[in-house]
Amino acid sequence: MKQIIINGALALAMLLLFAPSADAQARKKADEATEEWHYDIEPASEAKQGTYVIRVCSYSSRTNPALEQCLKNAVHGVVFKGYSGLGPITGKPALAREPGIETQKADFFKPFFADGGDYRKFVSQVGDEVERTKVGREVKVCMQVKVMADDLRKYLEAAGIIRGLGAGF
Repeated sequence: MKQIIINGALALAMLLLFAPSADAQARKKADEATEEWHYDIEPASEAKQGTYVIRVCSYSSRTNPALEQCLKNAVHGVVFKGYSGLGPITGKPALAREPGIETQKADFFKPFFADGGDYRKFVSQVGDEVERTKVGREVKVCMQVKVMADDLRKYLEAAGIIRGLGAGF
């Protein structure tokens, strides 16, 4: 009996010791996937002027890191990719249209997209619905988010990352 209690305590200690490590490892993989910007983005619905409501899907080995990555990916998609229209919803071009700007301004974008970075000021989840699908070894997590594109544009213009709409050629 005493041996069972000792073995149980050891198993619990091992579980507590490695559980945060497993989550940290999943977060690290999710961050790597984010750095590769492996996601899908499409319009979800019409929104008020200056705001985009989009559906973004991120891929990760675990669900929780993928939820956070969806928010980063949505902002990344609005800044660098834009999206095509879908049915009656018009597509939107990327805010940053200069090729290679992401690598040229890496000193700005690395802290911007870091965990808890300034990207969070411009994005929020719409509703509570999250769609999870197993895709091979990964989980595809999709959610609707709202990106305040006009505020994001002003922020990037003020930081000197993109040119203003009134700037000449």
